[in-house]
Amino acid sequence: MKILGIETSCDETAAAVVEGKDGMIKVLSNVVSSQIEIHKKYGGVVPEVAAREHVVNILLVISEALERANLTPTPLKPHPTLSKFGEGRSKSGVRRGLDVIAVTVGPGLITSLLVGVETAKTLAYVWQLPVVAVNHIEGHIYANFIKPPYPPLPARLASQSEAGRQGGRQRTIKFPAVILTVSGGHTMLVLMKGHGKYKILGETRDDAAGEAFDKAAQLLGLGYPGGPSVAFQATKIKNQKSKIKNINLPRPMIKDKSFDFSFSGLKTALIYEINRDKNWRKKVAEYCAEFQQAIVDVLTSKTIRAAKEYKVKTVMLSGGVAANLELRHELEQKVRQEVKGAKFLMPEIKYCTDNAAMVAAAGYFRAKQKKFTPWQKLKVDANMELK
Repeated sequence: MKILGIETSCDETAAAVVEGKDGMIKVLSNVVSSQIEIHKKYGGVVPEVAAREHVVNILLVISEALERANLTPTPLKPHPTLSKFGEGRSKSGVRRGLDVIAVTVGPGLITSLLVGVETAKTLAYVWQLPVVAVNHIEGHIYANFIKPPYPPLPARLASQSEAGRQGGRQRTIKFPAVILTVSGGHTMLVLMKGHGKYKILGETRDDAAGEAFDKAAQLLGLGYPGGPSVAFQATKIKNQKSKIKNINLPRPMIKDKSFDFSFSGLKTALIYEINRDKNWRKKVAEYCAEFQQAIVDVLTSKTIRAAKEYKVKTVMLSGGVAANLELRHELEQKVRQEVKGAKFLMPEIKYCTDNAAMVAAAGYFRAKQKKFTPWQKLKVDANMELK
């Protein structure tokens, strides 16, 4: 089954083609047009600007994704149902190109979402293809189902052995699973009992982890986006836990019995610290390392506790902040040490940030369950919840 994924929930215009077979996802193409340079001067995403850029780029990005996948989207005959996939064939003859269109319908910026959804509706009508509506968060989760291999991690963050690290990242996913999803707009722990079966265990009560990184970077005079800037500065401090002196930021809600998160107080604590430190500009790397470590400590602690309490077989990491190397390393190590019998999975870094391959991957599993939406009824939901 070949799926075209379309993602425009924020400031990335993305399209991808994946092939799903026997529960495995192979990426045939993955194209992302980034708007980071455009929004840098504003220190954040401007919704109206993002939407206009999506309009300019969306068809070009889709065309490139199809070209890279060596596909033509037009079937030989209209395809009203998906009762016979045959891996690209039907009884009416060989079908060239796509079987399904998957598009992000929420959550996200409503003006950005509209561009992707209206494009998907038009293509579904013209090409006579079925459509799957995908939740953006679900897309991040399904990035874990994309077929390896992975690039090697830096030596400092590598696990004990190459064989052990690769063995811990096989795509054989057993349920129940707990997923830590961390991004600029969301931070949550999700219990996944099966495909499409979710229970939110906890989420942020204020700032998401990615948002906290952005605000910290702004306070410390670093660039946008904040997560990579803070992480880069933190790498300048080797053996972080023992070398950071006289900087003690809190670990918000780390001992709270719930699985909820809160990071607004961490930002406030950072403000107080730099306000009373006249030499803070000479210690930006130290502040970044401590701020990053505070977030990593909270995220890993709550995830491990949830994994133990629900006796999960798999622990997954997803979302844009999942690209943070320190978080990837520490969570992997903690799962191996403390959650016996559970596998740990995380996407390749290029599938952590917003992309359409993850949307197409989620679309594949929904298509297998025949969860289609008539193109006439496709609607955006900027506040869409994971169900």
